[in-house]
Amino acid sequence: MDTKDFYFELPKELVAQDPLEDRASSRLLVMDRRSGKLTHRHFYEITDYFRPGDCLVLNDTKVIPARLLGCREGGGAKVELLLLKRETKDEWECLVRPGKKLREGARVEFGGGILRAEILRTAEDGSRVVRFFYEGIFEEVLDRLGEMPLPPYITHKLRDRSRYNTVYAKHDGSAAAPTAGLHWTKPLLERVEEMGVEIARLTLHVGLGTFRPVKAERLEEHHMHSEYYRIPESEAEKMNRCKSKGGRLICTGTTSCRSIESAAEEDGRIPARSGWTDIFIYPGYRFRAMDGLITNFHLPESTLVMLVSAFAGREHILEAYAEAVRERYRFFSFGDAMLIL
Repeated sequence: MDTKDFYFELPKELVAQDPLEDRASSRLLVMDRRSGKLTHRHFYEITDYFRPGDCLVLNDTKVIPARLLGCREGGGAKVELLLLKRETKDEWECLVRPGKKLREGARVEFGGGILRAEILRTAEDGSRVVRFFYEGIFEEVLDRLGEMPLPPYITHKLRDRSRYNTVYAKHDGSAAAPTAGLHWTKPLLERVEEMGVEIARLTLHVGLGTFRPVKAERLEEHHMHSEYYRIPESEAEKMNRCKSKGGRLICTGTTSCRSIESAAEEDGRIPARSGWTDIFIYPGYRFRAMDGLITNFHLPESTLVMLVSAFAGREHILEAYAEAVRERYRFFSFGDAMLIL
């Protein structure tokens, strides 16, 4: 398939710039994936679509303040680093700006020298492997100097850092939020459990792979950046128990989907597993485990809109997005949600 097959017109004013005060008050577009039928609801009504015996899958990764603003060592030109993936204790794969000037051996500093870094090498995709130098605990230094790595379409700083994390975020490591989960509140999750729905938690640290633009004309030529995921034994047991009793696995977000589909066996069974995944899901993919998906509205021609198209059909998704535009839904990270069942 061609990348251009996933293009749609989106007015700029529909790109959400701030989260709503109440996470669960976002609008919810519900789709029947077989018929394409659409229903307009709000996220706090999502429990109407769960059944006892279902399993809700959450990605409990936590976004770190991965954006560092500094300068060349000695007060030189301004530089920016975005931490993507930890290679060793003090070495990270990063995106850097300006890329042309930050080559092997370049040294940069942040916070007046509280944190320093050296560019070790350039990866094939243009990212850099960087070694950091500091005193104390790296995470504490990063928390002091770093900023939340908001997407480029959000044009101002976030007043409350916690709003770019889910209420169940636990394991540090993401460079971006699993944004479908931003709609959940603790009372709403408690209500889901009271209905007889189990909640399974896994971890996928969101990096460049989820958001890298597709530059290839043909989908088959695009390669995903790998991301680390982990499914504990206890959580795999919950998901397998649900499937064995005829329940549905409903994933919150494309990252939860990619995790269980990376791990799932041919028969749909999900083993406890950890490792790196570069799975790229687009139309033609056969889903092994996922039965339902909660997701946000994604960028045109992105791997995310391709994933939801694989699950519900490209025509259905493009029709749903056109409806969302007509009804003035809010798009992208801080936008409204979609439930596909």
